[in-house]
Amino acid sequence: MAIPCWDDVVLIEKGKSSGDTSVVTVNCPDKAGLGCDLARIVLEFGLYITRGDFSTDGKWCYVVLWVVPRPISLKVDWESLKTRLLSACPSCLPTFYLTQSSNSSQPPPLYLLKVFSLDRKGLLHDVTKVLSELELLIHRVKVMTTPDGKVLDLFLITDVMDLLHTKKRRDDTCEHINDEIGEDCISCELDLAGPEYESQLGLSSLSKAVCEELFCCELSDREACSQALSAEITKVKKATITVDNHLSPAHTLLQIQCVDQKGLVYDILRTAKDCNIQIAYGRVPPSVKGYRTLDLFIQKSDGGKIIDREFQDTLCSRLKEEMLHPLRVTITNRGPDTELLVANPVELSGKGRPRVFYDVTLALKMLGICVFSAEIGRHSTEDRQWEVYRFLLIDSREFPLASKRAKNEIADRVRRTLMGW
Repeated sequence: MAIPCWDDVVLIEKGKSSGDTSVVTVNCPDKAGLGCDLARIVLEFGLYITRGDFSTDGKWCYVVLWVVPRPISLKVDWESLKTRLLSACPSCLPTFYLTQSSNSSQPPPLYLLKVFSLDRKGLLHDVTKVLSELELLIHRVKVMTTPDGKVLDLFLITDVMDLLHTKKRRDDTCEHINDEIGEDCISCELDLAGPEYESQLGLSSLSKAVCEELFCCELSDREACSQALSAEITKVKKATITVDNHLSPAHTLLQIQCVDQKGLVYDILRTAKDCNIQIAYGRVPPSVKGYRTLDLFIQKSDGGKIIDREFQDTLCSRLKEEMLHPLRVTITNRGPDTELLVANPVELSGKGRPRVFYDVTLALKMLGICVFSAEIGRHSTEDRQWEVYRFLLIDSREFPLASKRAKNEIADRVRRTLMGW
């Protein structure tokens, strides 16, 4: 039996120059949550979806995404992006090959990266930037600063390319980190992580007050407005969702209007995936004056409309929460020190949101703020799991953290960077 050609499963039409819109087309067999998986990969490469079209008959799907890099100067490895998108597509191969492939799949091994260096502003982001460019995913982080001005960064990572078992890949990674840090780098080591490190690099306990602020289910109007910090966006206080079961004989139509932000398409598709909702057809028009209007024709997993009013209300409430408050940002006191906390919900599949650590460390670098310690870990509430990022910040004359104004500026810059505003 001939094996199908995969050359036209993923097509990328690159923009003519840096910053121009590129078009990504995916044409492959369908599977539950495929749109979410594709949007996640696009977000992971630092790309912003300006437009999108999704359609499926339940067996085959066709997806077109218009994307631009954010920031415009970002260098995108388009060949690597194509490979990653292909890996998310279900195979056209016969059942025998599918069975063999599924039996051989295993979670990728964890590796421990140790970077010991002199401390300086922006160091943590510089290492994170290298790992992102090399397609190494960060799962846990522990940053420790010594009294003599040195810092030890511990990263638990996995390799998207699955090559860290080779000495060349490990040596190349350390070489790139050395080149980025320069003479401040004292040592860089990368080896397979033992099971003891995952528990050692876990999240330290959160206080009850911090948990209540980060993981509250309901947002007040004041909190919802605080997420939109630019004057032109604060006119819209709430996302609106209209449910229509009359327009289509087989589908429920969701009409969504909300503030535009980085990762919006991913957040909506992630929510649909976690709620076991299939999007038969979706259209994502370009943003107009900071707003998005989306039309989604959806069905339950059994192919029926969303008729139950209680389920409709639950779905709309969940979508509004994700559109208004996809990432939680707060500044608090941890004893005499100032701590920045960022949280985002984890997919039911166990995957956290891409590039959060990258964006937060970038915002802190732009503000000129040094990090004394940092952690990434998981926290579970009654209805979901969260990925939590904790940063203990260093006070300085240039940026005195004791003032309320400084804390608000930090939270503002971090939130804007995360949301792409």
